[in-house]
Amino acid sequence: MKYLPLIWSGIWRKPGRTMLILLQIAVAFGLFGVLQGMKTGMAEAVAKVRADLLFVAPSAVGATPLPLADLQQLQSIRGVKAVTYAGDLGGTYQKPTQPVGVLAIETSDLWLTLVPDIFTVSPQALAALRSTRTGALITADIGRKYGWHIGERIALTTSTLQSNGSGTWFFDIVGMVTDHEPGESGLIVTSYSYLDAARALDKGTVRNFYVIVSDPKQAASIGETIDRTFANSPSGTRTTSLRENAQQAMQSIGDLNFAIRSIIGAVLVAIVFSTATMMMQTMRERAPELAVLKTVGFGNPAVFLLVATEALLVCVVASLAGLALAWIAFPLAGKYIPGLSMPVQVVVLGIVGAVLVALLSVTLPGLRAARLNVIDALAGR
Repeated sequence: MKYLPLIWSGIWRKPGRTMLILLQIAVAFGLFGVLQGMKTGMAEAVAKVRADLLFVAPSAVGATPLPLADLQQLQSIRGVKAVTYAGDLGGTYQKPTQPVGVLAIETSDLWLTLVPDIFTVSPQALAALRSTRTGALITADIGRKYGWHIGERIALTTSTLQSNGSGTWFFDIVGMVTDHEPGESGLIVTSYSYLDAARALDKGTVRNFYVIVSDPKQAASIGETIDRTFANSPSGTRTTSLRENAQQAMQSIGDLNFAIRSIIGAVLVAIVFSTATMMMQTMRERAPELAVLKTVGFGNPAVFLLVATEALLVCVVASLAGLALAWIAFPLAGKYIPGLSMPVQVVVLGIVGAVLVALLSVTLPGLRAARLNVIDALAGR
């Protein structure tokens, strides 16, 4: 503790230079926190996605919808725990520029817990949907957007004709759902039985099945079994787990790990060089002061530790400031990217990185200070 004033005066010998170093390191570790936190947060978000839920869709985009009659065959496959299904309907509200997507579900209690990372529904809302033939559940966002309220009847214009030849579908709002995905504010949920009974074409078909397996570890093999089962039928399938879909979505944006490592590596190397350069200049300017310390009894190891401690304090404090800014930024980003977070391990990794930066930066200047010749330093040579 008795050396703290000495360390403090050494750090703030040139306030402008110290502030510049602090700012550089804080910005670097703020960028490190954002990028590393984004990578780790996205990886954790993918890991939280259900691995026991399989998404069974037509084998190709634009292929024939899947027959609802396939439900029994899916339920009979070994390892399948439960199956439900959904249809869809695309329409517009009042204007062609106001699209609304309609998800038509089987009003099974499975939907209470089936896809909470997409939307959640309460038992009361699901019961209301089940008891109202033309019922619909809306999100708070779409309600605010169009001024809809529970108890109101809305009309959507669609290209899907009803049996009476009309393309206008009426829905009675009976409850709410909570959406968790960007862009899902344009979604309403209705009953599949209403959609299938009223439409003129594609009766008895669904957009996809949702299959819950007993053992998540067997999800991939069960998915392959499903696709083999329907391989020779007119309605071939393509089965993926919800987690696999999330992983593919991450991979579609490129090699995120390589990009982040490259950026972080380049930034940290630049910081090491710039910090080491500044410290070398500082050591040259402080040569007489360090020589005086040696004349009063400070040995080479003590001088090196003194300089290293100054560097460690500056790097760790600046890195903590940068990581704190990144930590504050993540809740704001989470509004646009649900599930994004900055795990504690990123902060720990950042502190370790700051210590390494400090040690690498101080090695040459510290050794030079430790080996300083007292006579030459005091003579100004």
